[in-house]
Amino acid sequence: MAPLNIPFLNKTDSTLPSGVTRPTWVVLDLQGAYPARQPASPLAALLNRTETLEALQARVEKLRGAEWLHGVLVRFGGFTAAPATAHAVRGILGRLAQDKRVVAHLPQLTMTALIAASGAQEIAAPESADVMLGGFAVESTFLGAFLKKHGIEFENLRIREYKAALTRFSQDHMDEANREQLGAYIHGMEGAWARDLAAARGVTEERARGWLSGDLTSAQGALDAGLITRVAYEDELVGPGTRPMAAVLDLFMPKKPSNAKAGRIAIIPLIGTIIPGKSRNNPVPLPLLGGPMAGSDTVTAALKRAKQDDKTKAIVLYVNSGGGSALASDLIWREVATSEKPVVVVMDEYAASGGYYVATHAKHIVASPYTLTGSIGVVSGKPVLKEFNARNGLNPERVGNDRALMYSASRHYSDDERALIERGIGEVYDRFVSRVAQGRKLTPERVNELGRGRIWSGVDALEHGLIDELGDLHTGIERAAELAGLPYDAPTWNATPKNHGPLPEFVQEAASLAHRAVTLDGLSLWPFGKERVLTWFDQNVKVR
Repeated sequence: MAPLNIPFLNKTDSTLPSGVTRPTWVVLDLQGAYPARQPASPLAALLNRTETLEALQARVEKLRGAEWLHGVLVRFGGFTAAPATAHAVRGILGRLAQDKRVVAHLPQLTMTALIAASGAQEIAAPESADVMLGGFAVESTFLGAFLKKHGIEFENLRIREYKAALTRFSQDHMDEANREQLGAYIHGMEGAWARDLAAARGVTEERARGWLSGDLTSAQGALDAGLITRVAYEDELVGPGTRPMAAVLDLFMPKKPSNAKAGRIAIIPLIGTIIPGKSRNNPVPLPLLGGPMAGSDTVTAALKRAKQDDKTKAIVLYVNSGGGSALASDLIWREVATSEKPVVVVMDEYAASGGYYVATHAKHIVASPYTLTGSIGVVSGKPVLKEFNARNGLNPERVGNDRALMYSASRHYSDDERALIERGIGEVYDRFVSRVAQGRKLTPERVNELGRGRIWSGVDALEHGLIDELGDLHTGIERAAELAGLPYDAPTWNATPKNHGPLPEFVQEAASLAHRAVTLDGLSLWPFGKERVLTWFDQNVKVR
């Protein structure tokens, strides 16, 4: 194969070649997980050091508009994004490749890195590249036997057989329904991967699937198989006419003002477990409890602000959530359903259970092929510490109405209590099914067939009518512009709740975080308040 003839950074000489006044190639480094947007909270944004898709898109638009630029070398190093995010990066690089020559350099040929790199016209890897193309898989550790060994049992009431949110605590193994749905999800992801890579390399899907079972172990093998376009070390791509992105920022023309006269589009993130109250990030690294939490008060306030803003003509709700509180999900759903302005939902890695519930009445739903969605189901439960207490000399005593303590961990539910909870979660499930049926124009019977707690990949969700289109945030913004009659270059803004109180918002948040840090106890750790009815999917499913 002929050499690529790509000039690269000459580390020993910063002078451009004779007669060249501007670099002909720019180096764009990709590393990290790439969350979609900057945190809405001022304090979180101030402390955030993570590169975002929003910032990457802005830089790529500068590159696209640079008339003096011939091409871009995209270097992947420490790229840790999830498959859905990698697919969004693929789209960004693909749009860049419409105007410039784009070459990706991958020291590690991994499943997710190749999704992102497939947006480039060419992919190069060093001879010593790690090749890890074993397909996708998930692994979940079941704690039922471990907990029981230590005197802890777990009540798990769910609708229905696929609703696996609490099974890793109540069971000692994966049941067949859960194994079936996870297997189908993985199969869908591998199909999406094969389609992405087949389209990028101009081969059949069947051949691309063969790369997953071809036992590739080297860059040369990947080249011979047609997966990449060249084997090369970084220094073999070096030339004097290239500069890193940071060194050429002053050469870019100022961005033309967005077409703001017609209106703008609000973008609202819904990230993490859905809870009542305000959004927060729980620093406690425990199952069910840790990580970002999307508070219904915060999300609904942002939606209200966008709905009331005269300049805003459409709203994009960006969801990366496995759901959570049934009540909080319904309150957010209500704000979406009653919006006179078109709402487009864009699904990231997860939009399951409550994360799907909030989307049902959006005007348009966009998901990645790699999104985990669906999980239309309801779950309730509690740990039971009766044996643990007995072993450790703990003796809870009760006074008053026993029903008032039905969620206490000191005993099992009584038969009457279990029947009451099952009736309650049945009512929530019927409401969930009704929301989906109304919003997606399906019969309740069909929704129940697709529901029962079952998860779907984005590809399967499209086939079953649970979403409208495969794409990413860029796609969602375009659809919002179309629905509102706005041009594609209409400005966007990150809608947040209005500030309250005499202190700046970031000061209030810092004080709140400090207060929580010193007041956490066994009760306040439960993030759902007094609620025990959840439309929630256990996000401990990490694809590898």
